[in-house]
Amino acid sequence: MGGKLSDKDMDQLERWIGTGPKIFTLLYTITRDGCNSTTFHQKCDNQGPTVTVLYNQQGSVYGGYAPVNWTSSGGWINNTTAFLYQLRLNGNDKTTKFTLKPAGYLHALYHCQSYGPTFGSGHDLPTFRNTVNSSGHSYDCQGISADQIINGNSNVTELEVYKVADGKRQKTVEKECSKPWRKTRDWNEQLLNELTEDIVSFKPLPDLKVTDARILIIGPVGAGKSSFYNTINSVFRGRITQKACSGSAEQSLTTTYTPYKVKVKSGAPLNFRLCDTRGLEESQGLDVLECNYLLDGNIPNYYQFNPTTLISPKTPGFKASPTTNDVIHCAVFVLDATTLEVLSTKIIEKMKGFQNLMNQKGIPQIILLTKIDKLCKNVEKDASLVFKSPEVEQHVEKASQLLGLPRANVLPVKNYENENELDDNISILALLALRQILYFAEDFLDHMLDKKNDEQSEMEKLKVEN
Repeated sequence: MGGKLSDKDMDQLERWIGTGPKIFTLLYTITRDGCNSTTFHQKCDNQGPTVTVLYNQQGSVYGGYAPVNWTSSGGWINNTTAFLYQLRLNGNDKTTKFTLKPAGYLHALYHCQSYGPTFGSGHDLPTFRNTVNSSGHSYDCQGISADQIINGNSNVTELEVYKVADGKRQKTVEKECSKPWRKTRDWNEQLLNELTEDIVSFKPLPDLKVTDARILIIGPVGAGKSSFYNTINSVFRGRITQKACSGSAEQSLTTTYTPYKVKVKSGAPLNFRLCDTRGLEESQGLDVLECNYLLDGNIPNYYQFNPTTLISPKTPGFKASPTTNDVIHCAVFVLDATTLEVLSTKIIEKMKGFQNLMNQKGIPQIILLTKIDKLCKNVEKDASLVFKSPEVEQHVEKASQLLGLPRANVLPVKNYENENELDDNISILALLALRQILYFAEDFLDHMLDKKNDEQSEMEKLKVEN
């Protein structure tokens, strides 16, 4: 392996070759082996199919695919499946495949002991020789000039030749994606301990007489609402737990309004509740009226939702005069990252209807993006790579646009589902999300306190004036 060719580029070449998965093995590179035709032939002759890749100082990347052996014997090679290509122009992705013209197969490749890898008559792509062909003799350049492929000159900073063989390669994190799209501290035991301490020490504002911050967990059936609670509870209990009923079903497994407490190993509860409720469905599930009652704290703990009869002020246990301790302090929409593009219009409209209520009440909103391990093999193996994954970043953007929330409000997580033991990186990702949720709840409570103090000040002024 080795070399500059990224997994993304290999994937593209694989698709162009069109005969299944490929393993790319670096045979030759001019920066390591020298720009020498003799060395090229020593390393690359009789190696089977190869791909030649050229890189220039303008950031353009291009080359050619040879489906047959390179040899040192002079002469033209007839072939119908060779092709030229470009991957980038001036540092920007520009993927184009240039196939052979009808009669171009007669001069697809040129073999000569004093030449490097050479494609086409004329030549369409010479190497080791300072010539530029702008017309294309054997290959169809589709009207694209040399300036639009190789920046008008054949000077390169690197040339690589890879052997191409059938087989599934082990992909690595792509070099161009090594810079995280969202910054976090280094992931280690110290970060895990600090996140744990921050959450354990969280306390709502005492002046509001709020004992627990209430976090409403809401989302479509099967998105992972209950699993998120189980994940958080597992982290603090020090073992995998399944307190909340979770799994996959056509209808919601959660049928009651359950304000779950999270407890540490000693059994002491933390100062927040993750309030699970029935999943969203097109024709059933939570509706706008029930959501409004939930947000305002009217619905009693452990209320059993009835799909045929909506809750009303006449329902037994209905809280007609809820306290600040009963209302929702932050709303979390849980979305399955793998189903964002197939969410029904009705479900999306429901969530946006709930958002209108939340916005009217000033309740902060967050999107919890679950199942991100199914988007990216690297993240599946190591959750600490989540903020380096372009696939996860793309889905964060999609979720942001779906509900019109800032990207910073979209928090990717991987719930404990298949694991029997805790994993520090999965736990860190979950705690990063929970800490941000608690920050938002704290901001909402702080705003409530400011409002309360301002109202008291106004009342005192009125008393003095009267």
